[in-house]
Amino acid sequence: MHRIARLIFHTHPRLMLSLVLGVVVWALLPKGSAITRALIGWNAGVWGYLMAIWWMMARARPAQVRRRAAIEDEKDTVILALICVAAISSIGAVVFGLSQAKDFLPGPKELRYLFTGLTVLGSWFLVGTIFALHYARIFYSTAGDKLPLRFPDDEKNPDYWDFLYFSFTMAVAVQTSDVSVMTRSMRKTVLTQSVLTFLFNSAILGLSINIAAGLVS
Repeated sequence: MHRIARLIFHTHPRLMLSLVLGVVVWALLPKGSAITRALIGWNAGVWGYLMAIWWMMARARPAQVRRRAAIEDEKDTVILALICVAAISSIGAVVFGLSQAKDFLPGPKELRYLFTGLTVLGSWFLVGTIFALHYARIFYSTAGDKLPLRFPDDEKNPDYWDFLYFSFTMAVAVQTSDVSVMTRSMRKTVLTQSVLTFLFNSAILGLSINIAAGLVS
């Protein structure tokens, strides 16, 4: 177990540090609603991770993306699955918390809705970003001439901006746009993100209607 934790920390240091941040915030919160404390810790970890990973991705060159893909291993798929499950669970926790509004988050309802929006958006951005990292690992770890994705102008050395573009195009439009999916294994991954995106977008729409109705009333 210690060896696995050390390996994950080596390949995903920002993720592990963000997990520690979330746990620390959760532990320091005063006693109250378990769901509220868990979601506040979740938000601290998620937004901390997003800021750190986006900073890294914005500055990384194609050679650095390739090197990172070489460091990561197949356990990246397990981490992707766990994060997706956790993100979906956070949406479920928000819905349950809103049904118990008095105990969910004391204070004005506007504050409760703002917190809900931050939680949903954080989870949505997290899933899209994690899939972008996953696409980059698959692309640069694939052996042979047949690359799993074909970018415009036959770009052979895409950077993180390219993978973010592909991932969030899927998240927003649920289509592959001008990037072609070239292998069966990549199509399976894209299908997984498409289904998750549908669930997230449906949840966001439902929560938005709920919040709008609450503000009007």
